[in-house]
Amino acid sequence: MSDDSGLTFWEHLDVLRGSLIRMLVAAVVSGVVAFVFKDVLFSVVLAPSRAGFVTYRLLGAEPFSIRLVNTGLTEQFMIHVKVALVAGVLIASPYILYVLFRFISPALYDNERRCSVRLTVAAYAMFIVGLLVNYFVVFPLTVRFLGTYSVSTDVDNLLTLSSYVDTLAMMSLVFGIVFEIPVICWLLARFGLLKAVWMNRYRKHAVVAIVAVAAVITPTSDAFTLLLVSLPIWLLYEVSVVIVRVTEKGKAAGVQEN
Repeated sequence: MSDDSGLTFWEHLDVLRGSLIRMLVAAVVSGVVAFVFKDVLFSVVLAPSRAGFVTYRLLGAEPFSIRLVNTGLTEQFMIHVKVALVAGVLIASPYILYVLFRFISPALYDNERRCSVRLTVAAYAMFIVGLLVNYFVVFPLTVRFLGTYSVSTDVDNLLTLSSYVDTLAMMSLVFGIVFEIPVICWLLARFGLLKAVWMNRYRKHAVVAIVAVAAVITPTSDAFTLLLVSLPIWLLYEVSVVIVRVTEKGKAAGVQEN
């Protein structure tokens, strides 16, 4: 991509089209590779449903058995395609962000470009951390609780593959977004829209809101799982307070120097 600012509107559209095509090709190629390696892909996706998963071993959980079933003629194939495409987007996401940034960066000043790089890297890293926390902590405990819960010994649990995959995808997305809290707080502090003193003043209210959010995004009723979900969100809030405070001091120091 050229840094020439003299491009016409239609030339900018051509550059945008080329960037979108490259991002799409990268995602599709990565998705095709994920589709071909079906055994590896679904060994990762289905691992939290097995008693030997690392989380259960570390917690010393009792052995359990969850049976996943298919109820539609085309369901397994369509789920295979969907999971492969999602995996393709995740695998290609660093390149997609790189191409997108290359398209946007010529319109930014040097200081804006540096700030955008830090913001993008931080947001991407926190999103991945959110995915990992959900995959290794929250989702396994959710699956174990709901997958083995029974109102009577006369009722057997048969979980559909579609329900399992959809729940994993939904919870992963939610936790990826939730883990953007420190980045959002930093951005608001940079614009002077958030103060550390406000966050300290309303900490009790924030804790209540965190527990409420944790109860909504975690479909379990046991206090242990609720605590496991609430704890990382509360830690994110406390980290955000520190980030906002440091950002305020940095802005104040910059004003004094000027």
